[in-house]
Amino acid sequence: MAARSVALELLAGRAHYERVIAAVLDAHTSVWIASANVKELMVEDARAAPGRRRTMRSGRRGGAYVSVLARLDELAARGVELRLLHAEIPSGPFRKEIAQHPRLVAGGLALRRCPRGHLKTVIVDGALMYLGSANWTGAGLGAKGEHRRNFELGIVTDDAPMLDEVQALYERIWSGAECKGCRLREVCPGPLDELVAAPPAAAPPAKAAKPKRKSRRSRRV
Repeated sequence: MAARSVALELLAGRAHYERVIAAVLDAHTSVWIASANVKELMVEDARAAPGRRRTMRSGRRGGAYVSVLARLDELAARGVELRLLHAEIPSGPFRKEIAQHPRLVAGGLALRRCPRGHLKTVIVDGALMYLGSANWTGAGLGAKGEHRRNFELGIVTDDAPMLDEVQALYERIWSGAECKGCRLREVCPGPLDELVAAPPAAAPPAKAAKPKRKSRRSRRV
């Protein structure tokens, strides 16, 4: 590919949360996430009201914290496609929280695992992309305090050729197209090409309707 100029925005520290997570929560059509590790991730919720369930009491700026999964559930309800490609098994707190959101569990948030996946990217609406060091974790992209969050660096861009190239790689991994030549297939917990190729489960046979009994009170002709 020939060298060319590309518009990039450098992110460091809390800018990951303010730029990337803000874009995710404002998504209209799709959010594709790739992360090596997946953990519970909290966001500040200025809409919190008395009696509303909160995962944490309050944020350092006075607002309540809620799980990002609660906000993703709202996106799923609006028809936004949500994908999460990950390498490691999600943390216990993440699994516990997602269990509270039946819509996400039923496919509103599609999860697929590839142990070779070490890329970290967030692509929103196919139009804005984050590439960098941050995993989908509270210390990487969440609302962690300044002196508790990881030291992360990344870039945000809306460059179409870069988006096309990264999305193409993401789709190849997601669809299992990279599985055939994988040298780690024998130790893979679940090759994605087998998942994609698996036929849908057959629907259970319909129960035959029971014949109606004649009423004893019916008149004889």
